[in-house]
Amino acid sequence: MRRIIFTGSLLLALGSSAMASQVYKWVDAQGVTHFGAQPPQGQDATSISTGTAQPKEVKPSFENPYPVQPKAEEKAEPAKPAAPANAGSDEKQKAIDEKVKADVAKQEAERKKYCDTTRTNLAQLQNNPRLRVEEGGQMRRLSEEERQAKIAEAKKAIDENCN
Repeated sequence: MRRIIFTGSLLLALGSSAMASQVYKWVDAQGVTHFGAQPPQGQDATSISTGTAQPKEVKPSFENPYPVQPKAEEKAEPAKPAAPANAGSDEKQKAIDEKVKADVAKQEAERKKYCDTTRTNLAQLQNNPRLRVEEGGQMRRLSEEERQAKIAEAKKAIDENCN
């Protein structure tokens, strides 16, 4: 068993070094561009970087697009005296009530979507210590302090907006 593990480890180590081999580029006398592992004798060749592909970065967005809604107990207003009952005003009131209910349902759906996204981002931040962010067209790795700050921001957003 140890022999198999040793052999596998050796193959992995040698395979990765073979993938990182140098590649050269040169143009011959006829103007044809060539690529090869060995530079040609007597010609100028430029070394080509064969870097590995970078994994796609998931950008966490902690900007809250939905303002914090006060709880029902906080926004309850004292009861107003009932207005005289009119058939026309009852229909208007019902239409207004329906519109308000639809708006509240829409806001709740948006808040639920925001909470789900924020929880997913928090899980990504907690489970992946090597996160990369793009700044000015350049990729860079988040430091541990930056990652912890983003985790704190995500937890705060969840506490404030997600029951």
